[in-house]
Amino acid sequence: MKILVTGGAGYIGSHTWIALREAGHTPVIVDNFANASPRVLSRLGQLFQTEPVCIAGDIRNATLIERVIEDHGCEAVIHFAGYKAVGESMAEPLKYFEVNVGGTERLLTAMANTGVRKLIFSSSATVYGDPEILPIPEDHPLSTASVYGQTKLIVEDMLRALHASDPQWAIAILRYFNPVGAHPSGLIGEDPADTPNNLMPFIAQVAVGRRPHLNVFGNDYPTPDGTGVRDYIHVCDLAEGHVAALSLLDEPQCTALNLGTGKGHSVLEMVEAFERASGRHVPYRITDRRPGDIASCYADPSRAEALTGWRAERGLDEMCADVWRWQSQNPLGYLDVAAE
Repeated sequence: MKILVTGGAGYIGSHTWIALREAGHTPVIVDNFANASPRVLSRLGQLFQTEPVCIAGDIRNATLIERVIEDHGCEAVIHFAGYKAVGESMAEPLKYFEVNVGGTERLLTAMANTGVRKLIFSSSATVYGDPEILPIPEDHPLSTASVYGQTKLIVEDMLRALHASDPQWAIAILRYFNPVGAHPSGLIGEDPADTPNNLMPFIAQVAVGRRPHLNVFGNDYPTPDGTGVRDYIHVCDLAEGHVAALSLLDEPQCTALNLGTGKGHSVLEMVEAFERASGRHVPYRITDRRPGDIASCYADPSRAEALTGWRAERGLDEMCADVWRWQSQNPLGYLDVAAE
């Protein structure tokens, strides 16, 4: 298939571009580089001897999206583009509603105008709120405490309403848990623009010497070691989950799937695993809990396997080894141009 990938130069998008190419698909990227580096394109080019087709642009520009779909003959869309920092979303809610919700509405309009009704949407486990059941199934009640999570839930509702109004749409909503890891080549990985919002890139930056220590937000949760427990999934497994989900677009439907491992690991477990993988000490300090943080969150991924045959294969040690390879080869992320 020829597939439009919005936000395809970002962390998850770039790994999914690789998985799509390896599966024989032709991905076409649209990205405004708000959350990505153009250097990603040359790195991907090193892996495939040809740089990705990438159009610099914004999903809010429906005319541009229509032109890209028509010029490249795109048959489906994988939609990653959007802002994703929980804290920032609370400080700048209008920015998140404009891009994550308004941008998606513009994208869907462009798709409808060009007759493309096959979509994979990048959603989030934040739509489950503070979970009532562990592991979390897809029919768990939906709620959220952050603006970021609200934007994901609003878009999910928009997609369900769209399918109800026009049953010809084929839509797969993929709810991610905690993506970590990097491509085993060490050429691409997670490269936060400022202070990392997520645990793994922060640990990696401490290990490589960019930051003095890790802050662990609370050690009094009802978990085995008192620190928060999350479902960490290797980004390459996550990318392969998108390729598997393309099979769901063969028939009109609107369905949601969890992409996770089904296992939870605590913050301190992640620190210990990274120390094993890197051979570096990762100093940390216990600080106060952050408002809105929950004790435990991990997926029931059985539905994804039942419907698509996909399941996560890579374990915690491989996740950490791949992150360390990326971070140690690129201490400053994509700003380190030694590999160009």
